[in-house]
Amino acid sequence: MSQLAENVYTEQRDIARIESWAEQLEDEAKVAIRLADGARVEGFVTARPTIQVFRDGSGREGMNAMVRIDDAANPEHAHYLWLDHIVDIQRTGTA
Repeated sequence: MSQLAENVYTEQRDIARIESWAEQLEDEAKVAIRLADGARVEGFVTARPTIQVFRDGSGREGMNAMVRIDDAANPEHAHYLWLDHIVDIQRTGTA
């Protein structure tokens, strides 16, 4: 994973929101995720994401996290999602 992120966060409320999403994304959970841009991704969590330190394009340091979701309809296709782009997670089963 790259050390660069589009968005990084330093405020505790923003970091807590990202941590909350990470807690809901358990290993091998089947999920439906809605993103801020309206896109919907359905698939399986490969590994629970961890909050990490990244830098944005300006070199500012902060926190964010990314999760890999293997597509439910096409398991050979993986989605890499930044947790700060998530607006809703629904757990729909397990692998």
